[in-house]
Amino acid sequence: MSPALEALMEGCRYPGKEPLKGGVMLEPFVHQVGGHSCVLRFGDQTICKPLIPREHQFYKSLPPEIRRFTPQYKGVVSVSFEEDEEGNLCLIAYPLHSDSSDLENKEPLADGEPKNKVVKWGKKKPSGLLENERARQSRKEEKSKSSNREDKAEVLYYSLEKGNVASQIKHNPWSLQCHQQHLQRMKENSKHRNQHKFILLENLTWRYRVPCVLDLKMGTQQHGDDASEEKKANQIRKCQQSTSSAIGVRLCGMQVYHSTTGQLIFMNKYHGRKLSLAGFKEALCQFFSDGRVLRRELFSAVLQRLKEMRAVLEACESYRFFSSSLLIIYDGAPLPAPRSRPSRGGEEEDEEDDEDDEEEEGANGGRSQSRDSSTSSCSGSPLVDVRMIDFAHTTCRDYGEDTVVHEGGDSGYIFGLQNLISILSQLEEHSND
Repeated sequence: MSPALEALMEGCRYPGKEPLKGGVMLEPFVHQVGGHSCVLRFGDQTICKPLIPREHQFYKSLPPEIRRFTPQYKGVVSVSFEEDEEGNLCLIAYPLHSDSSDLENKEPLADGEPKNKVVKWGKKKPSGLLENERARQSRKEEKSKSSNREDKAEVLYYSLEKGNVASQIKHNPWSLQCHQQHLQRMKENSKHRNQHKFILLENLTWRYRVPCVLDLKMGTQQHGDDASEEKKANQIRKCQQSTSSAIGVRLCGMQVYHSTTGQLIFMNKYHGRKLSLAGFKEALCQFFSDGRVLRRELFSAVLQRLKEMRAVLEACESYRFFSSSLLIIYDGAPLPAPRSRPSRGGEEEDEEDDEDDEEEEGANGGRSQSRDSSTSSCSGSPLVDVRMIDFAHTTCRDYGEDTVVHEGGDSGYIFGLQNLISILSQLEEHSND
């Protein structure tokens, strides 16, 4: 095993839990707002998701100019179902010794404090429709019930009490749905196979007290070159019936906290598909708002990042990021009020620009300046991050096995970036009025 991965595993290991034998107890990742893959929390700064060979290949062969716009890749682990002494099912991640070479040329970050709690996923022998012998029928019924619930709950609003907002943040409903569906599939297959490969990736939300996350599906084409005719037709229909066809971008998920009203808002992909262009712009207004006004300090950092990304993709030969998403993240926690101190003349003096205050913000609020250019922080403004994610259908000429080799840049993705830049530029101008 690579020393880097060994250190990462050690930093996340539960103390005093002998049955884990060097494994890491996985937790649900509370801030997943889109996608359909199950994302789990491996540690403070690391998440993991089921390994898809094409996406794994993408992360392992990333050119440096694209790598700065993606989550950091940290290797591969083996995940299995295990039962504790109380009969509860747990998901445990172990090092994948045969894939230790995966970490070549990678620089995993060491995670923070070891976790001190055990997450239990439920009894191994659930009753009713979730019994193993009725699993197939159960999945159909649960899918139908889930669809009905989704239709009724595409946008959810929660009122939070002022004060310690971070402690009140719940699981994004979409993340729970993805967990339940994926765990059910793993449970059904556990009799035949109980070893699943997961890739480790940087947790892009770890810096933020109250992460506001926007997931945008990018491009005018969502199906991969190897898609079946049925899936191809289905994806084309979704694009034509949403903003994907018109502007190359659609809302795939969102969570935002409005600090002035104390409201936490969730939107899922089903709502995003229904949005008109005007509705999409209104959703962006909600995301970049504090509940009363647009947060003008966010726009310049996001726009700069999008323009840098556009320039790189325009020069990126043969890549196609079909069904990829773009994440925009910032901290929704209220900015700390500036402290005052007596001046030499007896009047109070603002300390907002004091060096000590800047250090305190970095320690307490995750607002310190990142060493990576993927994040931006101005004095008194929250950290903003913009990254590309989800590469299960990405292709380029270097993959070798693909029958279709594209020329030039990904025009559909670039088209979406350009329209997003134009819309956000308009919002920025409106916020200055």
